[in-house]
Amino acid sequence: MSLRSRKAEILLIATAIFTLAACDREERHSRSKPLDPRAAEYDNNSPALAEGQFLYTKMNCVGCHAHGGGGMGPALMDDKWRYGGRIDQIAATIAEGRPNGMPSWRGKLTDDQIWKLAAYVRSLSGQPSKDVVSSRADAMSTGSPQTLTPHQAAKSADTAQQ
Repeated sequence: MSLRSRKAEILLIATAIFTLAACDREERHSRSKPLDPRAAEYDNNSPALAEGQFLYTKMNCVGCHAHGGGGMGPALMDDKWRYGGRIDQIAATIAEGRPNGMPSWRGKLTDDQIWKLAAYVRSLSGQPSKDVVSSRADAMSTGSPQTLTPHQAAKSADTAQQ
């Protein structure tokens, strides 16, 4: 084997190794910004979800997003999140707003309220742990009637619209 063909072979092997190493593109979490420390405090937190549901109605999020199924604003019940579906990303969207319609709520809501609202919005997509969101409506209990869980309220609203 000549020196020239040996160099070509080494170059080909090196290129193959670098190409295969570059295929590991899905491991982006190591390069992404770490989660906000507040995320653990609000994510999968039943009282935060309940307060967030109240704020969702009070701040008229229903006006744009309906009950999660979307309207003039995007749907919140699917897994397609343009600006990210982590709770810290949702909180940033609520706080800062987004182009073409989503207003900034910073200054109108406290940071605590923004994070609670983000926890509720995230729950609409079915992402929280199942032990946080009740599997049946509180109204079905033997006690006094109460509101539906976030996921059930959104499903019920979408069924009623059809």
